[in-house]
Amino acid sequence: MQLEKIGLQPVWETFRSARSIFHPHLLGGILMLVAFAVFPLAGRVSAAFAAGLSLLVVISELQELGFQSNLFRMLVPKGESQNVYAIIPPKGEHRQDLVLVGHVDSQRTPLIFRTPRWVKIYDRFTMVAFASFIIQIVLYALAAAFAWTWAWYASIPTAVCAVLLVAMCLEAESTPFTAGANDNASAVGMVLTLAEQLARAPLANTRIFAVLTGCEEVQHYGMIDWYRRHRGELKAPRAIVFEMLGCAGPAWTTREGIIVPFRSDAELTRMAEKLSDAHPEWRAYPTMISGGNSELSDAVRFKVPAITLFGLKPDGEAPFWHQRGDTFDKLNPEVMERTWEFGRALVQEIDN
Repeated sequence: MQLEKIGLQPVWETFRSARSIFHPHLLGGILMLVAFAVFPLAGRVSAAFAAGLSLLVVISELQELGFQSNLFRMLVPKGESQNVYAIIPPKGEHRQDLVLVGHVDSQRTPLIFRTPRWVKIYDRFTMVAFASFIIQIVLYALAAAFAWTWAWYASIPTAVCAVLLVAMCLEAESTPFTAGANDNASAVGMVLTLAEQLARAPLANTRIFAVLTGCEEVQHYGMIDWYRRHRGELKAPRAIVFEMLGCAGPAWTTREGIIVPFRSDAELTRMAEKLSDAHPEWRAYPTMISGGNSELSDAVRFKVPAITLFGLKPDGEAPFWHQRGDTFDKLNPEVMERTWEFGRALVQEIDN
């Protein structure tokens, strides 16, 4: 194990995780179709049931996209995964903690990630589908109150969205996994290299947690498990999340998320801006991503100030994101060198 080779003592922790990010949304789409089918069967009674079922789906989807426990997480198939982390104490007084995060797993290669255009279509579709689900709740609730039989016909577009969601999830589940060179072996390499350097030359007052997580691609089960176990022992913590560092950047996200938004910490963002201004040769820039997220969201939920160094292009495009072409030959040594300099400087700035 690499952490052992650089003289650290890795800690291995197992946890239970969903097997796929697509299973909860597949279940949501199916339940919306069940609500559509049930609505006309028994007048106001079936309309009320359909409205309640639709509401349950929307609440569960919001909780899933916000990385919270929900009905879908209880029902989908589970498996065992693991996190590995190591601690590097400071050379002086321990005043704060810094969590360096890179996820180890890779994702499938569905059609919705085949090209940047498909990613944009997928992003727009999620917003349209979610809006249509909310409209269905309102329509069915009013139909239960006022016996609006025409509400069933008005909800046909929502049923179409549900069919498309089900088809999207089934197609995704049929595709192979990506090799994961950029997403996210590049970030794992960053965490390991930083850990090696910091083990040789510890920071002055900052204890380092080098955390390599499992199951980020199925809604961050690994990072959530790690924070649940260790948040209480962290002292004045901050976190840097590393994501897709091999092809574009260096960049940091100001905002990310699918429907539910998450933002980088303002102070860490100012540090990144300061370093970018002081070192134009790094060509670092802020960016944001819609339709995706990083383990920043978990830090936000556990009240850990965090920022993600995310190798996005200035327009938010993620190179080779969940694509079969995400292989080692695509990695750009010049980008990786500039990202290394930027990331290492940010760690030092936090310690200072």
